[in-house]
Amino acid sequence: MAVLDRKLGRDARALLGQLIAVALVVACGIATWVTMRGAYASLLLTRNAYYREYRFADIFCPLKRAPDALAARIAHWPGVTAVEARVVEDVNLSVPGLAEPATARLISLPAQGAPRLNALYLRAGRLPEPGRADEVAASEAFAAANQLRPGASLAAVLHGKWQSLRVTGIVLSPEYVYEIRGGDIFPDNRRFAVLWMRRPALAAAFRMEGAFNDLSLALAPGVAPQPVIARLDRQLEPWGGLGAYARADQISNRFLSDEIAQDRVTGTWVPLIFLAVAALLVDMVLTRLVLMQRGQIAILKAFGYGNGAVAAHYVKLALLPALGGTALGIGVGAWFAHGLTRIYAGFFRLPLLRFRLEPAALLLAAGIGLAAGAVGALLAVRGAVALAPAEAMRPEAPAGFRPGLLERLGLAGWLPLNARMVARNLQRRPGKSALNLLAVASAAALLVVCGYFLDAVNYFIALQFQQVQREDVTVSFERPLSAAAVHDLFHLPGVGRVEPFRAVPVRLRFAHRDYRTVLLGQAAGGEMRRVFDANRRVLPLPGSGLLLGDALAERLGVHTGDVVSVEVLEGRRPVWRERVARTVYEMLGMRATMDSAALGRRLGEPGVASGAYLKVDARAAPALYAQLKRNPVINAVTVPAVELAGFRETMAQSLWISTFVLGLFAAIIAVGVIYNGGRIALSERGRELASLRVLGFTRAEVTRLLLGEQALLTAAAVPLGWLAGFGWCALLVLTLRNDTFRLPLVVSRATLAFAAAVVAAAAAASALFLRSRIRHLDLIEVLKSRE
Repeated sequence: MAVLDRKLGRDARALLGQLIAVALVVACGIATWVTMRGAYASLLLTRNAYYREYRFADIFCPLKRAPDALAARIAHWPGVTAVEARVVEDVNLSVPGLAEPATARLISLPAQGAPRLNALYLRAGRLPEPGRADEVAASEAFAAANQLRPGASLAAVLHGKWQSLRVTGIVLSPEYVYEIRGGDIFPDNRRFAVLWMRRPALAAAFRMEGAFNDLSLALAPGVAPQPVIARLDRQLEPWGGLGAYARADQISNRFLSDEIAQDRVTGTWVPLIFLAVAALLVDMVLTRLVLMQRGQIAILKAFGYGNGAVAAHYVKLALLPALGGTALGIGVGAWFAHGLTRIYAGFFRLPLLRFRLEPAALLLAAGIGLAAGAVGALLAVRGAVALAPAEAMRPEAPAGFRPGLLERLGLAGWLPLNARMVARNLQRRPGKSALNLLAVASAAALLVVCGYFLDAVNYFIALQFQQVQREDVTVSFERPLSAAAVHDLFHLPGVGRVEPFRAVPVRLRFAHRDYRTVLLGQAAGGEMRRVFDANRRVLPLPGSGLLLGDALAERLGVHTGDVVSVEVLEGRRPVWRERVARTVYEMLGMRATMDSAALGRRLGEPGVASGAYLKVDARAAPALYAQLKRNPVINAVTVPAVELAGFRETMAQSLWISTFVLGLFAAIIAVGVIYNGGRIALSERGRELASLRVLGFTRAEVTRLLLGEQALLTAAAVPLGWLAGFGWCALLVLTLRNDTFRLPLVVSRATLAFAAAVVAAAAAASALFLRSRIRHLDLIEVLKSRE
């Protein structure tokens, strides 16, 4: 074995604790990268494969009613490769064991065989047989939430008639990867079902024989959807077309695509922050470790070893923890990424799981980890090998002394001796002190970022479910009804207050921009649905003009006072121009709101409502739900409290898991940063501390001297880490904005306290270790001459 390799083994054993800490920090940084990038790549691959294999449509168009012959003509358009004409209806559903009424979306299957588009993946059982009017296939999310199996019985109101249904199979559809009802905030799998029935039976129930009210199209590769959508809207307008839209705007795909986009952002920026902190620590630690061996480098040069050989030796030392950390990080990250992908596959109801780790991402992560160690060693060695051997063998010249800030201000005399020594030592080594401060602050900032995600979700829940949505129950009508029907809701059990609303699908246009959304008409002075300004203050509903969510206003490029074009996509399809009264703060979706009376005048339908918000006596809720189940004019019932519970069981669970993993990595990095900082400080100042012991200082005084520096740096680093963490969170807010959800910029005191507590605990553990090492300091060995 070469001499330098034997020295490498001895150095590694002597520095084992520090090298292990460095390896763990590198492993955490790389594991974060591999976890987030692996989950993103796998979810993207799984989605694309599922959409391709099960023929997910490119264009969707709901309408009132059109003859089948029209669909046959559209199938021959240039660029159109397949057309699926269907009957789709929303109905009230009674589910065994469920007190509240559920909503079912009934979708027709061809009379024979499988659909040409949006094919079904059969999990269990079979598809409904032709000619059986009471058989349905149920979506897996709904079946799992209600513990339904093939053979289970349901009941629904079909066009005013109560009918029993039997579940024959459990299925998945690419159209409902994220199974959510239009207008809802979160999926409610217990109370929203997607059921597939053979078309002859469904058409007969709703008098749609020979007609359809939903159309899906597949396009040839390379065909742009927008020209086809424009032509489709013109063709279907006489038949009550509600506006065609591309796959990108399909609600399930939009949620899934937004999640993938968020994973791409968090899988890039958050791991890069972790890797940057890990690289900083590795560079700092290894630079100072090499400088401590300045004399050994000089001896090696004196014995004839060249600069290249010496540099290679220390690069090898640096690569030991970097290689170990890289291998550990890739293994742990791959395991976490696979688990996170499995969570996604269940949450988004994907039938297959395609797991992939991008080779380029692995190489980049490994490159950063290895480069951090190599660069740190080379920078340190460069300064040492530049000296002549005789000069390098001498100890570094003591730092020059000059009056510091405390002396110039006349404050030094007010401090105890130990405190003055701590302050002077920090002032004499400003570069090293700044590096220590930066490393600890970065660790605290990582902890703030990890806690931020939970803060944002908790803030959202408090604002959305306690301030914005204040109703107990929301009911939606099968079709817009008059004020008399709304008044009838007062006679339902337990209903104490009713506030009607009108929801109209519209396309808003401003200049060259447009957006398809819902225009919500609310009663002036209503208390159950409120809007807020940017400062989270409640806004009264103006008598005229639109209230636009801030994200929608940004998408359209409008400001308060601008005039937008409103194109209604149902009924008589009126078009008018409306002034933007002001923008409002919204975290969910992109909607427009206006006074319901003003909206009724614009539509020529005063007093008409699409549904109502109800305040309900909780004691009468079971009786209310029983009546709502059989009410033929109500096709959807939403209970916000139940909706929130479903959110906590699904989305919040996955968020807790990912936050816990990131928080664990951040805590390990914090411990590694502070532990290594203390070890290096002890190694660098061992001779000085021993000298103080010989001069009569007690062990306790020497310990307080060293630990005082570490405590002062840690105390200064925590507020700096809070500021850096808040800045990183602000960057994440900007990069994670999408059409479905915007994170608020809120960092709670609990998160700041958590970051400070972890850093303080790491500092306390490091202090106990340093105290033990100082107590066993060999004064004779440390004070031996290095000449």
